[in-house]
Amino acid sequence: MGRWEPDARGRLERAALELFVEQGFSATTVPQITARAGLTTRTFFRHFADKREVLYAGDEVAARARRLLEEAPPGLDAVAVVEQGLQRVAAERFDGRRDEVRQRRDLVRAEATLRERDAQKRADLVGVIRPALEARGTDAVEAALVAELAVVVLHVALDAWLDAPDERPLGAYMTDCFRRLRGVLDDPADGSAGPRVQEQAARF
Repeated sequence: MGRWEPDARGRLERAALELFVEQGFSATTVPQITARAGLTTRTFFRHFADKREVLYAGDEVAARARRLLEEAPPGLDAVAVVEQGLQRVAAERFDGRRDEVRQRRDLVRAEATLRERDAQKRADLVGVIRPALEARGTDAVEAALVAELAVVVLHVALDAWLDAPDERPLGAYMTDCFRRLRGVLDDPADGSAGPRVQEQAARF
């Protein structure tokens, strides 16, 4: 039986992130990570398939979003359901971890293989939101539109939060992004352009 190693997963995650920041993702090896953490490579591979998964393993945004969408009260429109769910995900998953999330974001931007993985994560989240909305009675086209736009809003808000000089929580940026989106898409029942669209059109 293997020797118990307290907080092995956390130690590996912290060591890996430190090394990724110090010398880059590509230049960092698993033996370097385990040496920094004071653990063995065997222990590493008990927790992670490869070094890339250190940044993503245990990232439960999609699973949390599914649960929160399923628990949303009836009577809310599709956008309100998604906004409420993502607000709770933001509070549970990101608040209090701004520096770490910023480091991860910057690493992903710098590495093509990580960008591919990040794109898959976004697609996975869309794949959770869309059927959850359909299960609530939203038609397929509207569910697809709301799911895609919601994931865009989440990541635009994340970037704004990570780059901002103030200490407002991520939820405040998400509220602002959803408000702006509703303003842009506001469309009266008669099919005419909404006030924001009319305002923009008048500039041309």
